[in-house]
Amino acid sequence: MHYLTPYQAKRLTHHNHPDLADQQDRGLLLLWLHKYILYIQMIFLLEVIKAFRRAKLSYAVAGGYAVSLHGAVRGTLDIDLMVSLKPKHLAAAEAALQSIGLRSRIPVTAEEISQFRQEYLKRRNLIAWRFVDPRDPTRMVDLLLLEDVSKQSTITKKISGVPVQILSIPSLIKMKKAAARHQDLEDVRALERLR
Repeated sequence: MHYLTPYQAKRLTHHNHPDLADQQDRGLLLLWLHKYILYIQMIFLLEVIKAFRRAKLSYAVAGGYAVSLHGAVRGTLDIDLMVSLKPKHLAAAEAALQSIGLRSRIPVTAEEISQFRQEYLKRRNLIAWRFVDPRDPTRMVDLLLLEDVSKQSTITKKISGVPVQILSIPSLIKMKKAAARHQDLEDVRALERLR
């Protein structure tokens, strides 16, 4: 089955379409495209989670996806995951992501990340190890390297019958406050309203 990438779907709305009679038709198309993109993103999230479950890896969804899964309105393309930072678990996470067609965006291995993680954090500000699908660059996963998932509070939500580990709202707020970027602070406000 072929899906439009979110990029392709967005481009559909930026061209003249003579078959769209009026603004209402364009509005309906935009609404449909938005729902379609969310659907494709959830399929991708479940693909990643299933790969981690097959590898028996501990993880927690963080970032914008976690904010959305808690019920706040939030758009994002990349999936942020907190994982175990033990060398064998990082290697298993790398293999799980490779099994679904993702590749490290930078030329490093799990072994190198494990060995030089502190140096990468301090000297290169590498707080996330990004994996991307070379055929579809909208399929991105960031493995967060700041803290081990075992130090986090998580909850489980079912998505299409699949149990998904998500950072709890307090853990997510703490992480977002530490990052303190504009979007992170907006996420904190949205999450605090959900409490």
